[in-house]
Amino acid sequence: MRRRSLLKLGVAAALQPLLCTSSPAGAAAQAAKATVRRVRPGDAAWPGAAAWQRLNDAVGGNLINVDSLFAPCSEMKPGACIELWRNIRNPFYLGDQPGGTEVSGWLDAWTPQPSAYAVRARNADDVVAAVNFGRDNNLRLVVKGGGHSYQGTSNAPDSLLIWTRGMNRIALHDAFVPRGCPDGPLSAVTIEAGALWIDAYDEVTTKAGRYVQGGGCASVGVAGLIQSGGFGSHSKNFGTAAASLLEAQIVTADGRLRTANACTEPELFWAIKGGGGGSWGVITSLTLRTYDLPEHFGYAAGTIEAKSDEAFHGLLARFVDFYATNLFNPHWGESVKIRPENALEISMVSQGLDDARSAAAWKPFFDWARDSSGYTVTDPAVGAPATAREWWDVAARRKRGSRAMVSDPRPGAPAHHAWWSGDQDQVYAFLHGYESIWLPAALLAEDRQARLVNALFDASRHWEVQLHFNKGLAGAPAEAIERSRDTATNPAALDAFALAIVANGGVPGLSSLPYFSAQAHRHARAVDAATADLEKIAPEAGSYVAESNYFNDHWQRAFWGANYPRLLAAKAKYDPDGLFFVHHGVGSEGWSEDGFRRSRA
Repeated sequence: MRRRSLLKLGVAAALQPLLCTSSPAGAAAQAAKATVRRVRPGDAAWPGAAAWQRLNDAVGGNLINVDSLFAPCSEMKPGACIELWRNIRNPFYLGDQPGGTEVSGWLDAWTPQPSAYAVRARNADDVVAAVNFGRDNNLRLVVKGGGHSYQGTSNAPDSLLIWTRGMNRIALHDAFVPRGCPDGPLSAVTIEAGALWIDAYDEVTTKAGRYVQGGGCASVGVAGLIQSGGFGSHSKNFGTAAASLLEAQIVTADGRLRTANACTEPELFWAIKGGGGGSWGVITSLTLRTYDLPEHFGYAAGTIEAKSDEAFHGLLARFVDFYATNLFNPHWGESVKIRPENALEISMVSQGLDDARSAAAWKPFFDWARDSSGYTVTDPAVGAPATAREWWDVAARRKRGSRAMVSDPRPGAPAHHAWWSGDQDQVYAFLHGYESIWLPAALLAEDRQARLVNALFDASRHWEVQLHFNKGLAGAPAEAIERSRDTATNPAALDAFALAIVANGGVPGLSSLPYFSAQAHRHARAVDAATADLEKIAPEAGSYVAESNYFNDHWQRAFWGANYPRLLAAKAKYDPDGLFFVHHGVGSEGWSEDGFRRSRA
């Protein structure tokens, strides 16, 4: 796989206190220390039945066995097996299984593996009991809420899973003041760790007429998104989701339930805001600022196909200039796809614009494409057909005849549980390759647009390139940028007009067969080749931790940039023994790939 450039010296220097000593004698003493190894089932130190029973009693009988997702089929249970296959493309069903993950794995990286046991947490006390048990018995801990991690961080074999899915209560506040802080009250919402963003939007927007900045994908867990930084459809106006965090309840490695905000635990609070999920403890609840709801949310969609490579290059040039002139502002977010078959697919959303203003914004571009002989325009649509309050209202959409959302069809499922049809392809997908790169806004300058267009065209010869405009904050209001600056997210996001994503995948299980394995590896190499073309115009631009390359050797710089040394210091303070480990998480450098072995500093 493709590798990234070297770490910055500042990051390497920050690692020194944890990974080496300052004298030959100290180095010899460190080398003599035994490797720390977490225990697995079958080891002499693995807890016995009586110990597990005590944990079960402490969590009210909610210690459960975890089977693989396909256990009903391998165990010849036909009814349960049929039910599994009926729901395998339903993200809510997958999240409701303790061994389920929304993505089914990554080529040469990971496949879902069940934990030895799981604590089905109902409250913070259950989480405290599980953390203490895991620490005292030297177990590998895994934390899962939504289970949406592309990098497989919410599952691991031979582990104890702390499963927060059942903690999903939501409470609105008219005047919230973070504990110990002198700041004035703010409108806010407190969301427990197992809630999904569709739950939050239903309570905050559909029912209460407010707005909370969250994720675009409805089935993503709230806690995981905040810890990853969090970009949603309207981040170009409201900033990252993490930037709206006012307070968090979190159980740290010492078993303490802490209230973290800017006044009580400022470094832990800052680290939670984009420092990566699973590294800091177990979030039990989050309190987020809410905002006045814009009157309108809207969209723009359509596909423009070029009849030649030359025409497609011209289409990209026209669109880049059109975006820089008409759409590079807080109103427009979401994405376009630049496809190898010389097509530009538009799937963008807006906030604060009515039908007339939305249509006026796009009219010059669609008129140009229709009037040009080199293009075919398919299904153009622009508008704001309903109020913003109805954006996530499944029933209201159904009355209008909209099929943009797919409802959870299971009997008894919450009526508001639905996912965007455009997200269907990623549900239970098996990833072959994935990369993201922030593209600096300086590339939109008139004298640099040609380089951007050439790179996008060249990259699209290898694979589809997506430009997610809402995942770059350049063009956002100054206040939103400053709030987002006060998070752990790579500062490159603040200066980027978009996040470029190149990704592909296929059907789970087929990659083990020779033909499909060769094809999958070709796909992975195509992602690398497309990314290399983009990196020519944005070297060391950074990558979004939640949507990134599993094999990035220099993830510290890519994910967090200049913020990494500060994150490493927070990790040393709150989790010095590395109880909370995830692949490419803060402080994971000294651990084996599976998180079971480290050399203690």
